[in-house]
Amino acid sequence: MALAATVAAGLALTACSGGGGGAASDDLTATGPITIWYSNNEAEVGWGKQMVEAWNAEHPDEEVTAQEIPAGKSSEEVIGAAITAGNAPCLVLNTAPSAVGQFEKQGGLVNLSDFPDGASYIEERSGDLAKQYQNADGDYFQFPWKSNPVVIFYNKDLFAKAGIDAENPPLSTYDDFLATSKKLVDAGVAPYAIQPAPTSEFFQMQFDFYPLYAAATEGAQLVEDGKATFADDAGYEVADFWRELYAQGLSGQEQYQGDSFADAQSAMAIVGPWAISVYDGVNFGSVPVPTPDGTPADKTWTFSDAKNIGLFSACENKGTAWEVLKFATSQEQDGQFLEATGQMPLRQDLPTVYADYFAANPAYVAFGDQASRTVEVPSGPNTVQMMQTFRDAWSKSVIFGEGDVKTALDDAAASIDTLASQP
Repeated sequence: MALAATVAAGLALTACSGGGGGAASDDLTATGPITIWYSNNEAEVGWGKQMVEAWNAEHPDEEVTAQEIPAGKSSEEVIGAAITAGNAPCLVLNTAPSAVGQFEKQGGLVNLSDFPDGASYIEERSGDLAKQYQNADGDYFQFPWKSNPVVIFYNKDLFAKAGIDAENPPLSTYDDFLATSKKLVDAGVAPYAIQPAPTSEFFQMQFDFYPLYAAATEGAQLVEDGKATFADDAGYEVADFWRELYAQGLSGQEQYQGDSFADAQSAMAIVGPWAISVYDGVNFGSVPVPTPDGTPADKTWTFSDAKNIGLFSACENKGTAWEVLKFATSQEQDGQFLEATGQMPLRQDLPTVYADYFAANPAYVAFGDQASRTVEVPSGPNTVQMMQTFRDAWSKSVIFGEGDVKTALDDAAASIDTLASQP
């Protein structure tokens, strides 16, 4: 996430250039060697190496050469620069949905819907969730790949120390969550009940406001049909809830230099399935994010925290790239990815398809179920600017208590409506 802080600057930089990635052939059937980039996450690198080895063993004339995404201020800045230079790889298995609209505007991405089985393969794999990854014209310029649906982790030892039931903590409603938070802080078990980053980067809204708004609205996106959604009763309630946490000193207004949950500086955190291995030394439990009236877990929505796959227009052998993309997201490879990383493939009926995995890894069961109810960031070339507009209003009114929350959200929505209408 620290690297993502420079995304806005990186996208603004590359957007000024001429989209050099569009010079390659438009032939979608050409086959031959290709290059791909994947994340530098150790578990993903291990999975990627075996995937490439398996493909190459069966396709000697269409060899894949793979590497980690080159170092840079952010993955998005590196990819954007490669598009501009016309030397992007064929596939990037670490493409942020927030950057896709700008990459598309640069001419850097192939429309996957142009492949004869493009849209059908995506929709058969991902089901109804796939539609969140379409552009305004209903086309797929990104392949929905994997998600990290976020939930609340809580420290069972700190809850027990504060006299709170650690197996069934009262956290499902806003009122219960606030009361439990106050009890934790008053008991002195941690300086804060929960401590999302109070910093101003656009993506931070994905880890405080957005999960709760998704849950309160049964899956509303930040922007739908070209209009901001959040200037409504659900949005105001989420904002008031968080403002109360800050006003009562239950969340901190200063960034903690470290991991506040791991260091017991906060008793709770909003995290995805990646956190299971990270917090191996913490006696934690997990529950869905709260809603006004306590939505049942099996009906609660949240933010996806997804990364997707882009097929880039600089690729000469797009036919091979598409086949490799499908191979990498096959049921077999998705299963290996799940085993290796604990991240959730954006695939229908995940708990059923990989029942053996979830039976052997019960800590991931809730995430497997939650993966079917996730909300993505809005699409379009101005996604980052829209999210930054929201974050600026949120920081001032909710985190620091300046001005009226409702007015701040109304003003942000009006600005975002304008951004959403711009090409």
